[in-house]
Amino acid sequence: MSRILVIGGYGGFGARLTRRLLDAGHEVLVAGRSADKAAAFCKRLERAEPVVADRNHGIGLVMARHRPDLVIDAAGPFQGSGYIVPEACVAMSIPYLDLADARDFVCGIGALERQARAAGVAIISGASSVPALSGAIVRQLAADLTRVDSIDMALSASNRASAGTSIAEAMLSYIGQPVRLWRGKRWETVHGWQELRRQPMLVGGSGLAGRLVGIADVPDHAIVPDALPGRPAVTFRAGTELDFQMASLWLLSWPVRWGWLRSLLPWKRGLMALYRASARLGGDRSGMTITLKGRRGDEGIERRWTIVATNGEGPEIPTLAAEILAGRILAGQVLPGARHAWHELKPEDFEPLFARLAIRHETVERALPLPLYQRLMGERFGDLPRLVQRIHGVSGDGGAAGEGTVERGRSPLARLLGRVMGMPPAGSYPLHVGFAERDGRETWTRDFGGYRFSSELSARKGLAVERFGPIRFAFALPSDRDGLRMELRRWSVFGVQLPRMLAPRIDAREWQEGDRFRFAVAVSAPLAGGIVRYSGWLQPWVEAVPTAAERRAHEMPPKIVGSSRNGLAAE
Repeated sequence: MSRILVIGGYGGFGARLTRRLLDAGHEVLVAGRSADKAAAFCKRLERAEPVVADRNHGIGLVMARHRPDLVIDAAGPFQGSGYIVPEACVAMSIPYLDLADARDFVCGIGALERQARAAGVAIISGASSVPALSGAIVRQLAADLTRVDSIDMALSASNRASAGTSIAEAMLSYIGQPVRLWRGKRWETVHGWQELRRQPMLVGGSGLAGRLVGIADVPDHAIVPDALPGRPAVTFRAGTELDFQMASLWLLSWPVRWGWLRSLLPWKRGLMALYRASARLGGDRSGMTITLKGRRGDEGIERRWTIVATNGEGPEIPTLAAEILAGRILAGQVLPGARHAWHELKPEDFEPLFARLAIRHETVERALPLPLYQRLMGERFGDLPRLVQRIHGVSGDGGAAGEGTVERGRSPLARLLGRVMGMPPAGSYPLHVGFAERDGRETWTRDFGGYRFSSELSARKGLAVERFGPIRFAFALPSDRDGLRMELRRWSVFGVQLPRMLAPRIDAREWQEGDRFRFAVAVSAPLAGGIVRYSGWLQPWVEAVPTAAERRAHEMPPKIVGSSRNGLAAE
């Protein structure tokens, strides 16, 4: 019978994991800073022993006294935490797991790789919903695709089943803070708990009709782009069940983003009091969904995995990977070394545990529609120059880089209209254009040396409709083998159709010169004169061949073929 030390073993996730380990036949040392809470939790549990321990102070002495066969850190939060516990485990040759979802902590665990291998122990971080479960699902969804373009993940917890203070601290640590995401084929900075979206999470047509979710910072943002062909964009959003909670936290994210507040953590006590006041509201359902877009040859594919938990059993899901890996480590089935858990498990490993819970999940697949310009142009799209086709072959996410020049009109009306359209000042700039597609609509974000403006493209009645804020322009797309033009046919402001005679004059052309996509756009108006002209060149992003070191960093763990004195032998 194995003895497992669970730090935070009577807390939100720790208590659930402790019970699971006891049910599996292990002895559990239930550790935490409160002797009374640990003793009260263990009172009616067989093979559970309370232990007073603080992971940041004296944890090595506790481990030396009890000599557990495995240490699991379920205390949290891990944001800003050091590696005191895993380092102590390596020093004492004790295997280690944690339920961390903090990006820097999980992705930095590899710093202990050499020491862990020398000690012959496994040091695994992120044995939770992310990145262990998410990694298993994403790898399965991407298994037969030649290219993955984008991955969108979302998680929403039941209000009544939320795990408590440590989760709140983790959440408050990144609300409004900068979050680095790989998007448009480059690293971009967004901000925690912003970009709110209403996300349905449905299994067999039922589940969560639509929960608000916002940007959360998780290890998958750093791990996944390098791990899959196509270097996909990755976005993870999370949310609470109640809209007013999400809206309140979204509003509070802005003072942090603007620098008026350093963090929301000093507000933790007051915010937790407000949360507890609403704890009886809401239901008992939690959900998670992962949507992947990519290509299998010439075919665009979207695959979506969704899981919905009822009866308040959603918080069980983050503990399942730790339960599985604990059993494998204690059975001598996990290789020594320090690494994150993204590669460690497969979806089928979770199935026996899912079957015992009030959980339903499914994977659905659909063929993606053709890119917007290809739908509108039909066979003519295939006659366009190669790079023009590539720029407009948007599926999920894409990007291109080059140089651009902006000229601005000088009249007061021209300056006003240019500002409404979000145009940058006059000048020459390095240029990046990011392409994002969702539900058949494309968002083009143009970055002229830090000056950004976006437009949304959609199809309506056979025309390409481009929206700049409240202004919409509808274009026909005449083309030949040299390139294409955009001819204005209709326009509107705030949805009100306006006469063509009042419309601005727009001359927009796209073509190819050598290995460069070229463009030129000029906008003028009868009363304003020239409003803006921007032109330049782009080259679509090309996936770099990874170095040997990069391949080793992201390859699957070696196949186990037998045991050795210090652990396992690998093929």
